[in-house]
Order: sequence, then C-alpha cells, then structure tokens
Amino acid sequence: MSDKTTAAIPALILALGLATTGALIGQGLVKARTADRAVTVKGIAEREAVADLAVWPLRISAANNDLGRAQAQLESSLAAITAFLTRHGLDPQATTLQSFSVSDAQTNQYGGAQAATRFVISQTLVVRSTEPAKVQAASEKVGELVAAGVILSSGGEYGASGPTYVFTGLNRLKPEMIADATARARESAEQFAKDSKSRLGAIRRANQGVFEILPRDPAPGMSEQSQIAKTVRVVTTVEYSLEN
Repeated sequence: MSDKTTAAIPALILALGLATTGALIGQGLVKARTADRAVTVKGIAEREAVADLAVWPLRISAANNDLGRAQAQLESSLAAITAFLTRHGLDPQATTLQSFSVSDAQTNQYGGAQAATRFVISQTLVVRSTEPAKVQAASEKVGELVAAGVILSSGGEYGASGPTYVFTGLNRLKPEMIADATARARESAEQFAKDSKSRLGAIRRANQGVFEILPRDPAPGMSEQSQIAKTVRVVTTVEYSLEN
C-alpha cells in the first residue's frame, strides 16, 4: 500500500464519520420538528338544568306615629304572608325573619321637613323552598299581599325583588359533561389532522375549563338567578400532538 493511500484512509474515515453524524443530526431535527407539531382545539358541552332551590326575600314595612301600632301592623302583615304561603302550597315553617329595623323620624337630625309619620318598622321574611315551581307561582300572585294591606319594598341587601332560583346539582353533571366536551374536542382535532394529512397523536395538555350556569333564555334585563330553567356549559381546551 502506497504512502498516499495510507494517508487517505484517515481522511476517508473522518468524512464518513461527519456524514453519519450529519445524517443523525438531520434525523434528530426532523423528529424534533415532528414532535413540535400539535393542534389545540376546544370542545363545548351544554346541558339544560332546572333550579332545585328557591330563595325569596319579602321585605315588609309598617309606619305609624305610635310605635305599638306600627308593630301591630307589622305582625298583621306577617300573618297575612303566612296565610298567603299556605294558600299557595308553601310551608311557612321554612321561612326565617331577618333584618329587623326601627326608624324614628324625630331622631333624624339630618332630616329636612317634618316627617308625616314618626315610626317606620321594617323586617325581611325569607322564604326558602326546594319547590321552585311553587315559589314562582306564588310570586306571580304577590298582588294578593298588597290587596291584604301588606306594604312590600324591594332592594336593600337582597338586591332586586323577586325569588332567586338556584341549581345545586352541578356535581352530578360534571363527569358526563367533561367526557362530552373532550369527545367534541377530539372530533375537531381528528378533522384537523385529516385535513393536514397527519395522524392524531396523544394528548399533550388539557384544560377542563370553568363550568358556567347561564340563563336558558338570555333576554335583556333577565339574570340567570331570576330564571328556573338554566343552561350549564363547560369548554375544554385540549392540545394533541400530530404525527406523520
């Protein structure tokens, strides 16, 4: 073997090594780029739900120049409400009395003109029922209380007048809705993979999202709490890997 041939062997080995290394690096880059290929999709699941709890605050007032008579008027109003609830199939024992207050116009040093009535007594009776339909029916007949001489006022710590309807069965719906939303997300991801001539891989990341309880009928001025019928919604976000 000549000296030139002997000298060329190490160079050839080095060239082959570099070529092999380059090929491996290239394959690694391809794999890395393939690993970085992903699609992020969202899946939505909705269910209709019906409130299973109603809370109805009735704030009543009585006014008189004699404190004793004002208190008697208040007690008469409470008795009228008890009869009203019984008449509409609601249990008066499921009510609580809250927020009792008495105001004396003569002690109001910031008042302007002389008040026509000295004493005003107010109290809130809160109806709590697991029969929201009965509460709704009774609330539609609240004019009967006014006709009986009950003075009703709204606002205060309870916000607007009328019952609040609550759905407490969210935990029962969660597993089924999460599975449904995840399935909808996978359908979208599979369609994307098909359109991009790829194969859908494993889930890389997933976010369950927040469950929302919304009004079934989103009419202006009507909140979710004022409607018995509701819509429960969850949106999941899932990231899938894409493979060749």
